Amino acid sequence: MAMTDDDLVAAFPHHLANDVRAVSAVMPEARIAPVSPFSVYVGDEVVAIPYRIYQDELPVHVVCALTGVQQAILHCLYSRHSNGLVRQRHLEQIASSDEAWAVPFVVQLAGEYVLEILESIQHGLSDLPFKRSAQRLAYGDFVARNPGFFARTERRVVSYWSCYYRWKFPVFGTYPGCHLLELLRAAAVDHTGRPWPRHTPPG
Repeated sequence: MAMTDDDLVAAFPHHLANDVRAVSAVMPEARIAPVSPFSVYVGDEVVAIPYRIYQDELPVHVVCALTGVQQAILHCLYSRHSNGLVRQRHLEQIASSDEAWAVPFVVQLAGEYVLEILESIQHGLSDLPFKRSAQRLAYGDFVARNPGFFARTERRVVSYWSCYYRWKFPVFGTYPGCHLLELLRAAAVDHTGRPWPRHTPPG
């Protein structure tokens, strides 16, 4: 299924539309997976993020010609790539961002099966454990606005742990995905001032 400018614009808040179109103009023609995008709130807006994209990466000189915001948008989009190594490379460029529109791309990857990607997220979210940090505020707000999405992410983390990594981490609390979910849940508690539901085994 061909990916259009409108598909890309829909993945970000409206104020970024011109920057998204500038990124789209330099990206190779590509397809998106014939799977519905996932929709979440970023602030008060609903965005629809592609489940997977299929296209070649851009040459370095093309990426460098983009503005900083446009480069971050590009990395967000390529974090949805069909190749796990490509996803990880681009995730590492946005994982430390506290931009609200980058957060859903990172949280979505927390619910995927590649252990190295979970480790990259933890490395990038080094400020998440600290109350009142920009990351803690951004991720707490996102989880609070998207409780269903976060619950689904929790269940996916448990499922992938049980299927692929239980032999290495017999107790869920020792699995990197568990630690990451606990930090995200704590950020939501800070943001809302109330306990947050748990959809995982006890840590």
